[in-house]
Amino acid sequence: MPQDAPARRDWRDVVRDAADLALVGFGLVVGALPVLTAGAALATASAAVHDRITDGGWPNARTTLRRYVRGLPAGVPVTLAALAGAVLLGADLAALATGRVPGGAPALLVTGLVVAALAGYAGLVVVEVGRAGGRGWRSAARSAARACLAGPGGWAAASGVCCLAGILTALVIPVALPILAGYALAALHAVARRRPAVAVESS
Repeated sequence: MPQDAPARRDWRDVVRDAADLALVGFGLVVGALPVLTAGAALATASAAVHDRITDGGWPNARTTLRRYVRGLPAGVPVTLAALAGAVLLGADLAALATGRVPGGAPALLVTGLVVAALAGYAGLVVVEVGRAGGRGWRSAARSAARACLAGPGGWAAASGVCCLAGILTALVIPVALPILAGYALAALHAVARRRPAVAVESS
């Protein structure tokens, strides 16, 4: 066997990675508890996952804290915009599902597809922010838009991850939600990994 052959991973490595991602999820939820800090927490967690995938190790506590603090100013408007969009789309879906607005099943299906597509796009934005070290939301949004147009398959995969995470959110017990958040973030990075990283600017 060649001396430089990579070491084979066993079940202990898989368990270790699963536990680490669960901790990332708990850190993400704790960092997002004040609500307005959700954008910074998500960017920091995404950057940590990106470091693990590309460098093989997690960032240290000092780097993580610096990324979180640095991301707070830009993360607040991102959080507010995301919350406003989620409320509006949720109200639209609820109105269609209950028959309060015309359109019926076809309109509900189209709206659901639009929501899934937007969720996938948002997931790719989070990945791009992570690739830039937890900063650059505006440039990440542009890079994700270009990636969606250039690779619809990756966009669909990211939408599928977000939809599955949304379904599981309604099924799992509350204490498992942070674990689900960490796994969903890792899944988004995994489906976007085949695309080359795009340089983003600070926002």
